[in-house]
Amino acid sequence: MLNNPEATQKALAILRSGEDFQWYVIPIFALVVYLYLDAVGRKNWKGIAAGLSLYAVHWLFEIGNALVQHFSGHALWTVPTGTSYLLLVGVGIELSLMFSAAGLILSKLLPEDPKAKLLGINNRIFFAVANAALYSVIEIFLASTPAFVWVYPWWGCVPVFVTVYIPFFVISFLCYDWKPSVQRAFIGGLFAVDALALLVFAGILRWI
Repeated sequence: MLNNPEATQKALAILRSGEDFQWYVIPIFALVVYLYLDAVGRKNWKGIAAGLSLYAVHWLFEIGNALVQHFSGHALWTVPTGTSYLLLVGVGIELSLMFSAAGLILSKLLPEDPKAKLLGINNRIFFAVANAALYSVIEIFLASTPAFVWVYPWWGCVPVFVTVYIPFFVISFLCYDWKPSVQRAFIGGLFAVDALALLVFAGILRWI
């Protein structure tokens, strides 16, 4: 048994269709651009690295989810309605723009000392797990709406917390402290993988 299996076809019906476009996407995009330009002006390169690394990982996971849909018939999560533009089966443009800024914004929580501990836990790991838990709880609400569907009954808050959001924030907050050369290599390499995957699976093969 699947939770709301018809959500898959609803999502595929609006995939990269401009019919539902709404102008509110433009000011959201402008806000994200402003946040990054402000970070550049402040020379907050570490925050930018945290933001871009999370965003690159986000795209990798969304591509993986879309490939699950292609090979199994149903993605783990899907967005059947409520988005102005559905980029992939499980992510609308609004969610993607949010993730593009999440790492940059939440890196402001990080203490200057990367070795400082909170409740006996390294602060980078503490804040990564705390934010992963917060996002997982928010996703419980999203999954209660028609706009976001956990398709499989075994896919829910705990799997999302462990396999999606912990990697998102752990990578983002660890990347924050890496040497600039390592940051550039990691982020550039991961975006290159994302771009190649989109070119092959979305552009050439039309699988996602």
